[in-house]
Amino acid sequence: MMRVGMGYDVHRLCTGRKLILGGVEIPFEKGLLGHSDADVLLHAVMDALLGAAALGDIGSHFPDTDPKYRGISSIRLLEHVGQLLDENGYVIENIDATIIAQRPKMRPYIDQMRENIAVSLKIETEQVSVKATTEEGLGFTGTGEGISSQAVCALEKYTNYSSADVTDLAKGCGGCCPHRQK
Repeated sequence: MMRVGMGYDVHRLCTGRKLILGGVEIPFEKGLLGHSDADVLLHAVMDALLGAAALGDIGSHFPDTDPKYRGISSIRLLEHVGQLLDENGYVIENIDATIIAQRPKMRPYIDQMRENIAVSLKIETEQVSVKATTEEGLGFTGTGEGISSQAVCALEKYTNYSSADVTDLAKGCGGCCPHRQK
């Protein structure tokens, strides 16, 4: 069964913090404010994955009130989400994410972001799309107050087929075809 999820995250830009997106430290005069490393891209991806699997959201798994998550790398959190998906019988089909920021330019870092996400989730880089856009100077991202990200994903749920008729499975049928209803 195919399942689709979407995620969104936003953090304020501030001085004195590193800018980390997709697990990549990007040279910039400001970073994102948050309890963890505030990686909005990975937070949106995690929420999309958890949502598609109906496993809650990142706030329920990694509450910002828990000191053990203070300053934690979101790559570590993403790896944990990948384990949760595995434990619950989900396989990632694809992830498509967009970073929304006026500055800095993201293009030089996108390939590494894609690779970081793929490695963390044990999937192929070709299954991960990361894009970036500005808001033409409009809104809080356009004025440089913050950065946001959106992500969608598709998961496939694998179930136990041990009770299915083996001859039907060999024919590529799990019992849903018209010849089974005769």
